[in-house]
Amino acid sequence: MRWLRGTGEAQIPRRLPASQLQQKIERHSSGFAEFMRRISGEESRIAEAKLRVASDEKLCILDLGQTSPINIPFFAQRGIRLYNEDILRAFREKTYMVQEEGGIERLDVAKFFEENFAYNEGQFDAILCWDIADYLPEPVVKPMIEKVHQMLKPGGTMLAFFHTKDAGPDAPYFRYNIERHDTLELVQGPSFRLQRVFNNRHVENLFKSFASLKFFLGRDQVREVLVVR
Repeated sequence: MRWLRGTGEAQIPRRLPASQLQQKIERHSSGFAEFMRRISGEESRIAEAKLRVASDEKLCILDLGQTSPINIPFFAQRGIRLYNEDILRAFREKTYMVQEEGGIERLDVAKFFEENFAYNEGQFDAILCWDIADYLPEPVVKPMIEKVHQMLKPGGTMLAFFHTKDAGPDAPYFRYNIERHDTLELVQGPSFRLQRVFNNRHVENLFKSFASLKFFLGRDQVREVLVVR
């Protein structure tokens, strides 16, 4: 099956048999609870969403993780349009690697962003970044955050997770499925390797062009950060 790219709304993929599913972990998420309150819990936003639904202009969210058969209906049932852009999977495509002198391969960041993230400025009300920044190649992190800033509407919200210093390079990559407004189900995904660990100052510098950010410290080796443009 060809992987879904960001050229349109996310589609519900075929469910795998239970025997093929990875072990699942349930995780409480204060950051996601706040994310949901910001996009649908305030009276002004609920009123705005109702007006958009009536005019066929729904709230739009971009999910940067793996395509999830759980997350798509979660938002669809709330009248929210969900898009998906599996950025980590896309970077594995050899078409974005160029050879330099000496046979050294280099990621062509400019080419990647020319062919991906083809969205309008201010298209999204919210973005789910999850923990992908920790797994991205170094030359891609800042350009991606700049793209996120461009694609978010003023006042738009992004949720991002960052590993703490206690996480080692072999920390597994997870797909985050949404169970409830404050609970996530973690399913182990592809074997992406943790590239770095951001401390709080690094995170603040990464989002310095945004209006505000709020940290939530979980019980595991992951910090949650809610960012507002």
